[in-house]
Amino acid sequence: MKRCQEKNYEGYIHRKISIIICMGILAVVVSIIAIGAGASNLSFFSVVQTLLGHGTKQAKIIIFDIRLPRIIAACVAGIGLAVSGCVMQSILKNPLASASTLGVSQGAAFGAAFAIIVLGAGMTDQAADSVAIANPYLVTCCAFISSMLSTFVVLGLSRFRHITPETMILSGVALSALFSGGTTLLQYFSSDVKLASVVFWTFGDLGRASWKEIAVMSVVTSALLLYALYNRWNYNALLSGEQSAKSLGVSVDVLRMVGMVLCSLAAATIVSFVGIINFIGLIAPHLMRRLVGSDYRFLLPTSALCGALLMLLSDTAARMIISPIILPIGAITSFLGAPLFLYLLVKGADRC
Repeated sequence: MKRCQEKNYEGYIHRKISIIICMGILAVVVSIIAIGAGASNLSFFSVVQTLLGHGTKQAKIIIFDIRLPRIIAACVAGIGLAVSGCVMQSILKNPLASASTLGVSQGAAFGAAFAIIVLGAGMTDQAADSVAIANPYLVTCCAFISSMLSTFVVLGLSRFRHITPETMILSGVALSALFSGGTTLLQYFSSDVKLASVVFWTFGDLGRASWKEIAVMSVVTSALLLYALYNRWNYNALLSGEQSAKSLGVSVDVLRMVGMVLCSLAAATIVSFVGIINFIGLIAPHLMRRLVGSDYRFLLPTSALCGALLMLLSDTAARMIISPIILPIGAITSFLGAPLFLYLLVKGADRC
């Protein structure tokens, strides 16, 4: 009997590991396909050949200077948003928790609007009939500060008023409405040029992230992922309730506070660099729960890989639907996430 149970457990572990490996291979394949997709179509073989250093000069310029930074930014952003959503759903015991439902994204939008309209960081290129940001670093800093402000308000309420995780979500909804209202007022009193710059920023664009921004996002995302994997057993303990977790020696309050800060930091950093990208943190964990269950030893890595895949597929679709025009990736991810969000509301998703 004991040997049978051991074999069943080993089979369970092997299946989960196999899923993680398959997801990783799929992410690599989709990345190579995404690098080749675009106005200048490159074959799968050409992409692989160029990545190995044997491609043509034109292919090297297209891949290494234009497409590869975009693909890496998509992977890093997808991983960061997915892991932050997965952790938030665990520590808040709410299946609808994510950066977009806690006011982080809306706070970033307000900060960007403030920088562009009030501080004059926006501009438009009339000759090329396009919109650009005059001072992207100022916009990024303001977006980051404003998005973190939402987190500190929620954490402050939790510390001084001892509010429940459910109330944290409601606080995030209230802050989202507050920031959205502030952004609307700023846009109402802005000029046409500044308004166009704000709209352009909120669309979300992976192409605006340089190697320096990608490095910053990678460091923050890696720190969050390592912290989450280190606490995977604590998240599993929380599945049985706070009291059970505390009886097992888990410091639930510390776990919640540190987790919220790191998740919000990662989400705020990503959003401030690439713009508003909704629903990735909500979609990826729920899709993977259907596949690997709620064991965070496997849910965290598969959610990270799923987030990267969703971002890659969304960005590829944004570049290919009406090529050479690139659609806003935020709109693509919203089309993916909104139906799932409604499904969770109607069906009443199980609590994490």
